[in-house]
Amino acid sequence: MTQIGSISNPYLYETLKMMIGQAVVVQTENTLQQGILLSILPDHMILEISRTPFFIRMEEIVWVTLETTKK
Repeated sequence: MTQIGSISNPYLYETLKMMIGQAVVVQTENTLQQGILLSILPDHMILEISRTPFFIRMEEIVWVTLETTKK
């Protein structure tokens, strides 16, 4: 159980803070999501997908990368 105000993965948290406003791909335990990273908080991130905000718990994140589009 995580204490209120503690960050379970400070390295991921700091890295995601630098990615705010960018298109990212997030792998969780069950799904792969692509969208714009709107916000990052100690316990969750907010990802905008098709103008809808999705709240993803930090504990569920397996990996995150910037979205790359091939043209």
